[in-house]
Amino acid sequence: MQSPPDSLFDARILRLGQNAGIELGPRSRVMGILNVTPDSFSDGGLHAQTDEAVAAALAMAGAGADIIDIGGESTRPGAEPVSALEEQRRIMPVIEALGHETGILISVDTWRAETARLALAAGAHLINDVWGLQREPEIARIAGEAGAAVAIMHTGRDRVRLPDLVDDQFHWFNASLEIARKAGIGADQILLDPGFGFAKDAADNLELMARFSELHALALPLLAGTSRKRFIGGLTGREASDRDVGTAATSVVLRLAGAAMFRVHNVAFNIDALAVADAMVQSSREKEPGHG
Repeated sequence: MQSPPDSLFDARILRLGQNAGIELGPRSRVMGILNVTPDSFSDGGLHAQTDEAVAAALAMAGAGADIIDIGGESTRPGAEPVSALEEQRRIMPVIEALGHETGILISVDTWRAETARLALAAGAHLINDVWGLQREPEIARIAGEAGAAVAIMHTGRDRVRLPDLVDDQFHWFNASLEIARKAGIGADQILLDPGFGFAKDAADNLELMARFSELHALALPLLAGTSRKRFIGGLTGREASDRDVGTAATSVVLRLAGAAMFRVHNVAFNIDALAVADAMVQSSREKEPGHG
């Protein structure tokens, strides 16, 4: 694994919607996963009611989550698709309720332009699109007009991939970034997510971790989303709901490779693990000639 450029750990602001922002670089940032679905792979049904979902979001924020990612459609392999109206029925009451909680930053996990529009109008700050702005490119215009941030994810689903895993990342992201540029989304409003588990087998995911630093050639902050993924289960022998220790291990590896934000189910486990990684990064920087 290559070492990431030291400048990745310098402070920079990710500009969010609602005139908000979050500092990236010196400290790991954590995005708590809140699936308001009956069928997500590890927590389906746990937060299907609005009051349960709001309570879970508040608990994650209390545990130290920097942003809460709210989704109304499962993206696990083989999941049944839902309509836009059903997705909105699930998530909008939660976003509206959390919008009144001062200090809670909200991400909405959707690829649908209309869902994104409604969520941003209700107070969301970031659009997390698992199709990288490419399934409904109108979503980029909506985010751009709202001044919102976007998390652009790589996927290998429903398309032919390039033979080299990292080359395919660049190929996908370059297309997505062109959509973002045309929509007026600035570089300081973008996170890139390499899409662990999305049409990637266990070997692919391990290679992506090992080559993660190569993605810094895109010069944008990286979001890591390994939480409870199948490849962690293959490595540990654990069922989905019991993969938080394995997830925390991947978070540390990816932080040391330069990831800026981590999308996780168990906020507390990962914050503790990332505190160790952040201390290692800081100690290494302080020993460099001319630091400070």
